[in-house]
Amino acid sequence: MTAPKGEGVGKRSGTGTETGTGTGTRSRTGTGLKDPSIRRSLALFRAFLHEQDDPESCYTLLARDAADQVEAYGAVEGRTVVDVGGGSGYFTEEFRRRGAHAYLFEPDVRELGPKPPRSAVVADGYLLPLADGVADVCFSSNVLEHVADPQTFLSEMVRVTRPDGLIYMAFTNWLSPWGGHEWAPWHYFGAERARARYRRRTGKAAKHTLGENLFAVHIGTTLRQVRARDDVRVVAARSRYWPFLAGAVAKAPGLREFATWNLLLILRRCPP
Repeated sequence: MTAPKGEGVGKRSGTGTETGTGTGTRSRTGTGLKDPSIRRSLALFRAFLHEQDDPESCYTLLARDAADQVEAYGAVEGRTVVDVGGGSGYFTEEFRRRGAHAYLFEPDVRELGPKPPRSAVVADGYLLPLADGVADVCFSSNVLEHVADPQTFLSEMVRVTRPDGLIYMAFTNWLSPWGGHEWAPWHYFGAERARARYRRRTGKAAKHTLGENLFAVHIGTTLRQVRARDDVRVVAARSRYWPFLAGAVAKAPGLREFATWNLLLILRRCPP
């Protein structure tokens, strides 16, 4: 499947800076919450508390918030957005609602749910069935911690993004309070111990197993690897949810591994 080419998102101005600042931008169709802000962070946290009993509300709000973050760098209307590992399609549907040509590529058919978005494709993020440079935006939310080879995964996202296109990649790092996912924060005491506690408490096996479908991804290592690449440049590296000084907390070695919670990387594809 090959997605049609769009015109691009977030053109650079004559001063060499981005037209979108990535902070404080509100979308006409989005949440209306300033990013970063305490009000926004509280709204997202309250939604996360009800992820299990009300996933529709939780992921709808998260998708609107993520689309707002993308549109801080330019509107997606009429653009091609590739959603890699987007699960049941909340992000894909939100981008489509904003007028984008959005396509979902999900490796696990079980994650698609009973009503996946139209044209959803079961595909591995290591080998997307797309031609080079077809995407104006390549989007990935909370996927990197689930892949064994993050650099190959990122390389594939870069490959399908056009020169000067936008790459949005957010992930939960291992030492975040949510790093162990459903068995957090007990992962701080060891993965196997945390999984055993989860089974005792819930009576069922945990969805995630460290080293199989969940991996210990660290912010410092990831930033060094990304900055060493010559095919992308880092536009922003910040906490996705932190209510203030979102960029500053991601710059503090050691502290960032715990306090960032979820790292958001905004990258630009460099010309060949």
